[in-house]
Amino acid sequence: MAEDSEAEKTEPASERRLTQAREEGDIPRSREVSTFTVLMAAGAGLYMMGSSMTRQLSATLTSGLTLTREQAFDPDVLIQRIFADLVQVLITFLPLGVGVMIVAIVSPIFVGGFMFSAKGFMPKFSKLNPVNGLTNMISKNALVELLKAVMKTILVGAVAYMVMMRYKDAIFGLPNEPANEGYAHMLDMLAMCFLFLVASLGFIAAIDAPYQIWHYGDKMKMTRQEMIQESKESDGNPQIKGKIRQMQREMAKRRMMSDVPTADVVVTNPTHFAVALKYTDGAGGAPKVVAKGTDAVAAKIRELAKEHKVAILEAPALARALHKHTDIGDEIPQRLYAAVAEVLAYVYQLRAYRPGGRYPDRPTKLEVPADMDPNNKPAA
Repeated sequence: MAEDSEAEKTEPASERRLTQAREEGDIPRSREVSTFTVLMAAGAGLYMMGSSMTRQLSATLTSGLTLTREQAFDPDVLIQRIFADLVQVLITFLPLGVGVMIVAIVSPIFVGGFMFSAKGFMPKFSKLNPVNGLTNMISKNALVELLKAVMKTILVGAVAYMVMMRYKDAIFGLPNEPANEGYAHMLDMLAMCFLFLVASLGFIAAIDAPYQIWHYGDKMKMTRQEMIQESKESDGNPQIKGKIRQMQREMAKRRMMSDVPTADVVVTNPTHFAVALKYTDGAGGAPKVVAKGTDAVAAKIRELAKEHKVAILEAPALARALHKHTDIGDEIPQRLYAAVAEVLAYVYQLRAYRPGGRYPDRPTKLEVPADMDPNNKPAA
């Protein structure tokens, strides 16, 4: 069943799933990289500080074994001397220990980055389930770990043999060297051998790091159903979202309709399009579109305009161009300034008209660029 479940996970992990996993302390980690960096730091520190550490330890050993007859038979002096020598040994190894500890803390950042999660300290009783334990023992990951162990054994064994063969003459010559020089030489050789052995683990770490990243991504994959469920939880039910969008459209339509009575003129197609324009004198801008619509909405705009005595002008090309190239609240395009100015001039003349005077001429030839009218198709 577990294998079937894994086989169904074909979708890459979502950002939400990765964030939740990170909060729970589940991120990609490579033990091989951490082991390699810590051992390499220890070997490098031993190589660089080996001579001075040997001299300090030799001096501590000499001091600890140099006693007068009275001191040798005084238990209090011996205890004090042993305690002082232990403190000196700790001080000698302190720089190396601090350096290795810092590297041990920093090294996990190389794969997976820095992460601290208190949930990682919480016990997980599911790990005590023997069925899960048996499943993990025969899993693909267990096989990979076995192959890594075999590779490490073979690689480290081969490197150890080559290093021993290289230094065998120097090792056999150590008894012939003076004590202080022999200690320093031996420690240098041990450090070099250690570095060679650790460097061989770098090959395993270089393979393990990308594998762990890939394995984590594969483990975090989701089924199609999980993706749908998460989308519903994060974005909401599609039906509810559709209802909300419908309500938003209705509210916007009501707001738009409430602005129609404030318009200066409504330009129509005459039946398919209606665009309501308003110009605020002294505002410093161009006329704005306060409402627009087609078919039923256009009919409602015309009805409100008649009810509130807003001028209605039939100008099909201008109505289509305004509807196509503007949104509610936008200023009219600059290329339509001349046509709209002529319309507004007609509207203002209507407002100034008094019975007995000359009735304003209705504009019939408005300048609308051909490419702005959606009914004008470009020539093939």
